[in-house]
Amino acid sequence: MMILMLAAAMTIAMLIATVFGLHQEAQHVKQTVKRSRMNRFGPNFQQPYRFN
Repeated sequence: MMILMLAAAMTIAMLIATVFGLHQEAQHVKQTVKRSRMNRFGPNFQQPYRFN
């Protein structure tokens, strides 16, 4: 019975880790796409300063 509880706990932990990893990867891709869209004029182009 103890082994089954340990297996269930490990399964839940791995599912949580997978969801966390997928979320981090999605955020990384989102930032990469945003950065590439903002940097379409080349790597040395500086964005004009804007007052917010």
